[in-house]
Amino acid sequence: MKIESQIMNAAIKAVKTLYGQDVPEKMVQLQKTRSEFEGNLTLVVFPFLKISKKNPELTAQEIGQYLVDHCEAVASFNVVKGFLNLVVAPAAWLSLLADIDADEHYGHQQATDESPLVMIEYSSPNTNKPLHLGHVRNNLLGWSLAQIMQANGNKVVKTNIVNDRGIHICKSMLAWLKWGNGETPETSGKKGDHLIGDYYVAFDKHYREEIKQLMAQGMDEETAKQEAPLIKEAHEMLVKWEQNDPEVRALWEKMNNWVYAGFDETYQKMGVSFDKIYYESQTYLKGKAKVEEGLAKGLFERHADNSVWADLTNEGLDQKLLLRSDGTSVYMTQDIGTAEMRFQDYPIDKMIYVVGNEQNYHFQVLSILLDRLGFKWGKELVHFSYGMVELPNGKMKSREGTVVDADDLMELMVSDALKAADEAGKNADLTDAEKQEIARIVGMGALKYFILKVDARKNMLFNPEESIDFNGNTGPFIQYTYARICSILRKASSIYNSSSISCSLNDKEIELIQKMSEYPVAVEQAGKDYSPSGIANYCYELTKIFNQFYHDYSILNEEDEQKRQTRLVIARNVAKIIKNGMSLLGIEVPERM
Repeated sequence: MKIESQIMNAAIKAVKTLYGQDVPEKMVQLQKTRSEFEGNLTLVVFPFLKISKKNPELTAQEIGQYLVDHCEAVASFNVVKGFLNLVVAPAAWLSLLADIDADEHYGHQQATDESPLVMIEYSSPNTNKPLHLGHVRNNLLGWSLAQIMQANGNKVVKTNIVNDRGIHICKSMLAWLKWGNGETPETSGKKGDHLIGDYYVAFDKHYREEIKQLMAQGMDEETAKQEAPLIKEAHEMLVKWEQNDPEVRALWEKMNNWVYAGFDETYQKMGVSFDKIYYESQTYLKGKAKVEEGLAKGLFERHADNSVWADLTNEGLDQKLLLRSDGTSVYMTQDIGTAEMRFQDYPIDKMIYVVGNEQNYHFQVLSILLDRLGFKWGKELVHFSYGMVELPNGKMKSREGTVVDADDLMELMVSDALKAADEAGKNADLTDAEKQEIARIVGMGALKYFILKVDARKNMLFNPEESIDFNGNTGPFIQYTYARICSILRKASSIYNSSSISCSLNDKEIELIQKMSEYPVAVEQAGKDYSPSGIANYCYELTKIFNQFYHDYSILNEEDEQKRQTRLVIARNVAKIIKNGMSLLGIEVPERM
């Protein structure tokens, strides 16, 4: 049994024995003892004062004495006002260490047939441009959230919705027809998504020139934007696409396939994947049908111009357009269609959408509409809303070609990791292949950790240079500590196991065991809060405590056999928890660095 559980059960018995009253478990408040006081865990006695009818100090004294006499986990106590500080018995820490050591998946729960099914949507790219830094944050958050939900015993389906239709797609297609000269990824030597992205930028450049010319002829800007020949041609192409024009559809399919091949390469480098990919070109008609169905049931209303709306004024919101007067769908309609397809494919219990915070209102509305349409998880859908990623030199714009490309960024991180390792002299005895592989693991770990350690709801400033640092709150610092422990374990000549650990523990060893005992709580809390940053910060805290311990005490050179055995078991389990915790962030840890 966990130390906290033992003490809580004993505290409940103490109150019953001393004061004759049963108390619920939630009344027993146990927390980590503050560093300035002696003790490991602190029991708050204020909730028991009405029952004890005594002052806080005396109540704490009586309960403390009962715990020392009747609970094996408590060695001694001290009272500070209404706080009962408890010193945990060394044997209890050693028993806990043995339990941690025996459990390979410590802190992670396994899903069963009865576990709820959680679907997580992330990535959601457009097929007119490559993935950029904003997508990187989205994908890393989505992937990590999936691992965390799984570690909390849920069944998880990872899904992606690709925005593969609309005017922005036609812009790239039209630009390629006009200026591409039949260029392909093979002939250009470019990834397909990069090639198409270049034509999206080219469209915008020529379009702005046309607007400028029309304005020079006396036209106002808004009219010029609508009358520019290029935008008119793009709209004509969209109409043809909607009408299933074979030429337009064939071009659309060819160019989209180039993009998908490029996306797959990027996803693979990033270490993310999906169980199911949906495409808006397949979902928007289903959305229209679902809206028509809702209309027939009186859930929505048709206006005089033939457009269809949802009245949300009873929910404190406004009216929401679902179908335009010409019958075409809007994003909301597509999301309803996608939800319908997913619900047919999977028995979803919870749906989590990983989408930026500029879409907060959209998901508030979607939740209401899905609930009205009878989706059991509609009301409780989770919009995992995250902030934007900014750069030291400002915001990104795709159409102007000023985004930070995901592929370029990952390449930069890996080359920076290689350079940093060379400069620090960490690569001396490695082959070139080993150097490259470690640079990949460290570079990607630096990128992922830097992004995931920040509270997802906040906007963040990404600075590649800061992320690759072998000291401080960074991925490489944690990875380097893991590699260091692996090195210690390789050098350990004696066979170590938890049955031969000693009963003599110093404060740093106790602090490490106590921190390890908090890992299951950190995983559970991260699942409740949808918070990868909670796991990142836990891993950093554990790593920091281990490094302080390693600085103060020798492991391999400790002469006392039992102490050495104990420290090796502690080190082995710190490494295990770091590896498991970092895996929840999608981060690999190298055994050598």
